[in-house]
Amino acid sequence: MGYPMAGHLSKNKELELFVYNRTKSITTKWLNHHKGFAFQFDELLKIKFDGLIVCLKDDASIINVLVNQKLIRYLKHNTFILDHSTTSLQLIDLINSDKHIIKKNISFYDAPVSGGEVGAINGVLSIMIGGPNNKIPFLKKIMSAYSKSIVHIGPSGHGQLTKMVNQLCIAGLIQALSEGISLGQSAGLNMNKVLEAISNGAAQSWQMDNRFKTMIKEEFDFGFAVSLMIKDLKIALNEAQDKNLDLQISNIILQNYKKLLELGDGTLDTSSLIKLVKT
Repeated sequence: MGYPMAGHLSKNKELELFVYNRTKSITTKWLNHHKGFAFQFDELLKIKFDGLIVCLKDDASIINVLVNQKLIRYLKHNTFILDHSTTSLQLIDLINSDKHIIKKNISFYDAPVSGGEVGAINGVLSIMIGGPNNKIPFLKKIMSAYSKSIVHIGPSGHGQLTKMVNQLCIAGLIQALSEGISLGQSAGLNMNKVLEAISNGAAQSWQMDNRFKTMIKEEFDFGFAVSLMIKDLKIALNEAQDKNLDLQISNIILQNYKKLLELGDGTLDTSSLIKLVKT
């Protein structure tokens, strides 16, 4: 996700962009195609940044880069961290309570994205933001390079809470699509005509528009992996449990994704859920 997002951002001539990936070869590849500079961790490096944009796998990755490797110390006073990762609320509390964040008055924004790898490549992501108001207009100008929708939901944490809602809705849709498609195929229906008949009605969704045909063909190489959905659903369901909510269907879907992981399908995209219905 971060690779194409940074690519779009590099076209902004007003920004001097430094990029970093934990896999050095990816940084090198990116720099061969886009304008920017490679960032390297060096205690002697004197450069200080006006802001930091992060897009990483999970809480542990963010803590490692920001805190353990001390990337926070490379930020100027009164700057920002814009985090496009999907994380827990505990991670946000940890970052906001960091002594360097407080001392430098750095504004942290939880700004997870939706739209998948295709959305990142095409620059049409949807972004949900939690954090203070003070830098939102400026950040929206930056994020417009790789997004079509930017909504400031509310204070710190509200971006991640909105992403939890998003992931629960997506998981439910994929489960329903899996079951509907399987029924249609088992009955010998012409599934292209089925799609034509229902895609403009109440069943229409992004998942249907973008995954119906590939699920029929059993093609599951479209970016957002089963292993990442498991991580996201765990975060959402833990939050629901704290609020005494019984999300029965979402819990069942999580167990289904875990079954796929056990079968060795953790790297397939989330629409591979249909494999369990067919077996």
